[in-house]
Amino acid sequence: MTLEELSARQRAFSEARAWGPWHTPKNLVMALTGEVGELTELFQWLTPEEAATAAEDPALRPRIDDELADVLLYLVRLADVLGVDLIEAANAKIDRNETRFPPGVGRTALEK
Repeated sequence: MTLEELSARQRAFSEARAWGPWHTPKNLVMALTGEVGELTELFQWLTPEEAATAAEDPALRPRIDDELADVLLYLVRLADVLGVDLIEAANAKIDRNETRFPPGVGRTALEK
């Protein structure tokens, strides 16, 4: 499934439930933030080593999957409502970052 197909499916889901009046950019950003918070909560007290292997934990993996899906779905819906092409925006951002962060330059060199 492409990002466009996912967006169309999410739009149809919303329209079938007449959620349009509540899917304002402000509300979608707030919902997105809440879902990022729920994802953050899953990792909050893990050590870096535990966090690196969290997706291997059979009890934690389904929760991680659900929260990542929620974040993606709200982000895709927000982009759809705002008319933003996420692939185009992401590629443009990477292009800008390639200038800002040239290869071979470590973080400490950029902080100077």
